[in-house]
Amino acid sequence: MAVIDPGPESGRHIAALATAVRDAEWVSILVTHGHPDHAPGARGLADALATEGIHAEICGPGGVEGVERTLADGDTVATDEGDLVAIETPGHARPHLAFHWQARHALFAGDLVLGKGDTVWVGEYAGSVADYLQSLERVRALGLEVMYPAHGPPLEDPAEAIERFAAHRGERIRQVEAALAERPGAGAEELLDLVYGAALPASARRAALMSMEALKAHVERTRDGA
Repeated sequence: MAVIDPGPESGRHIAALATAVRDAEWVSILVTHGHPDHAPGARGLADALATEGIHAEICGPGGVEGVERTLADGDTVATDEGDLVAIETPGHARPHLAFHWQARHALFAGDLVLGKGDTVWVGEYAGSVADYLQSLERVRALGLEVMYPAHGPPLEDPAEAIERFAAHRGERIRQVEAALAERPGAGAEELLDLVYGAALPASARRAALMSMEALKAHVERTRDGA
């Protein structure tokens, strides 16, 4: 069996996961990326399974704490229901994997997309916006029939969902381009106010500022031909 993104380090949650896979002989614990709502529970789950005599291996991208088997693009993880193929999909995080379930034309998407809405946070590192757009295009080419995001319900029309998330990011890029044309040299704080205005909740400002810095860098890099 495989458990994908076991989540936070919560005793009750880990116990529930261990119960769900207690009939397995081998469990691959897969993490898409290292954010605290995805990966920290992996170690606790592996330890809980070990006490039941079930072999478990933590697999994921390089650079994520606790990963025992580093997966690169194209590596496979075997399950009784077919192989899962690791697909490098950076953007939301620099090390980020999705898992292609080829037998079902399905993708376990991590935080590449969400089950609701049209945006995920992209602002963790320089170059994240370009990476994110490239990741969407790569997934678009897989010919999927369903995507399972880490948050929210399944996406039964993957092509529509990918287009929706790409369009949202493209609109933000255009807004930043227009704002920089109007205010050359504007910093990320000023751009944030120009693009979001009063609609931005104070609690979201820090994350939005990081996203704006990434958008600004992307626009400037593209404009300068870098």
